[in-house]
Amino acid sequence: MYKKILVPMALDHDVSHQTLELAQTLIDADGEIVALHVHEAPQDSVRAYVDEDTIQAGYDSAKTRLAEKLVNLPTITPVLITGHSARSIIDYADGHEIDCIVMGSHKPGLSDYFLGSTAARVVRHARCSVHVQRNPD
Repeated sequence: MYKKILVPMALDHDVSHQTLELAQTLIDADGEIVALHVHEAPQDSVRAYVDEDTIQAGYDSAKTRLAEKLVNLPTITPVLITGHSARSIIDYADGHEIDCIVMGSHKPGLSDYFLGSTAARVVRHARCSVHVQRNPD
């Protein structure tokens, strides 16, 4: 169905294996799946209290965790970028010819209706198809 699928990976949620499986069912035989994790560095107000070594350690930890999640999936390309989650996912998809985003989402709470979750923002603003895998919890 799709030539290039982006699977955003929240490393602290346990839905990534489901979204990766879903992407594998939606991809063309010669298609590509990219597993993307957006590392959100501390904002400026917090950054004043956190040294660069700590920030780098967080980035390195995310890189390791992403690789661990994909260890048995050698055909999936891991990508780690820094930025704001929703905006970075949308920008990456726009800039890399992604034709489908497959992402997980938690059960929405009241605050999501006012602020919007990452998945809701991606669904509203992505230029490509978006499949959302709802986490049953």
